[in-house]
Amino acid sequence: MNRRQLFGAAAALLAAMGLSACKDDSPAPQAAAQPAAAPVQNVTWKMVTSWPKNYPGLGTGAEGFAQRVNAMSGGRLTIKVYAGGELVPPLEVFDAVSRGTAEIGHSTPYYWKGKVPAAQLFTAVPFGLSTPEMTAWLHHGGGLQLWEEAYAPHGVKPLVAGNSTMQMGGWFNKEINSLEDLKGLKIRTPGLGAEVYNRLGATTVNLPGGEVFTAMQTGAIDATDWVSPYNDLAFGIHKTAKYYYYPGWQEPQAVIELLINQKAWDALPADLQAIVSEAARAANQVMIDEFVYNNAKALAELKKQGVELKRFPDPVLAAMRHESEQVLDQLASQNELNGRIWNSMKAFREEVGEMHKLSEKELYNWR
Repeated sequence: MNRRQLFGAAAALLAAMGLSACKDDSPAPQAAAQPAAAPVQNVTWKMVTSWPKNYPGLGTGAEGFAQRVNAMSGGRLTIKVYAGGELVPPLEVFDAVSRGTAEIGHSTPYYWKGKVPAAQLFTAVPFGLSTPEMTAWLHHGGGLQLWEEAYAPHGVKPLVAGNSTMQMGGWFNKEINSLEDLKGLKIRTPGLGAEVYNRLGATTVNLPGGEVFTAMQTGAIDATDWVSPYNDLAFGIHKTAKYYYYPGWQEPQAVIELLINQKAWDALPADLQAIVSEAARAANQVMIDEFVYNNAKALAELKKQGVELKRFPDPVLAAMRHESEQVLDQLASQNELNGRIWNSMKAFREEVGEMHKLSEKELYNWR
């Protein structure tokens, strides 16, 4: 076929395809019309928290999470943060999210033990999992699925959003040399640790963090745990009590949660759900790093200010350990879900403990 015949055949083929042969300087064919892109939907959520505004680690953790979501979503999801008491009281965050008063909350699960008894297991268990162990159990050992099951009847979805790491045993205005010294004490402590203290003869109350200093200063309580040196120094609790006890048997770690209204969550497109989930994962690690670093700095400062560190005596710790197991077994016996949660956590504690006897424990003992 000569060139003229070849060009003619090509032109015929282009014509059959609805196009035309053209010279290089001819205008390009018009592109087919494309459907208009759907408009981007912007969403605004209210976040209620249990913390004072910009409180180190906890309040700032809520703010940091909100900022991260806004940046990652390009402004499509904006979260306005309210400190404890600004929109709802600190210990009513769960109810606010469940009702839909706020789409999201930032708190810790054991505050809701009166409404969801199993929630206590997802903050801290006395003599229980450490920070990395708890995070591993939640994300890989089925813990998060059990937590979702516990909150589902209330229309609330939980996510892990931080951890205050291992806490201290608390502040006391008298020395604890025996179990007798615990009897009659009024102690601010929440969760399962409170049940243990009650069994040992103390009287416990649950107060939000913003009320702890005044309660200690006025003598309304004789002792309190709060968090650890970083947060305790920020509240000035060392100015109200003489003795700072360790270890934090009652909270070997403490999970910080996001509570999300399930209907609000279901209304988000998949990409925004993914952004919230990944921002929560990031917030968890950011908070862990912040507490590990700042607890060391704050403890050194507390020592400079004359705080007297005390270790609970071995017989007292042994009694606390014994009562802790009784409290946990009793909670597990209340219903089938509680039993599954505790059995799952306890089995993982035994399994991971074998590894950590050879690794973390040996390192800490020798270094």
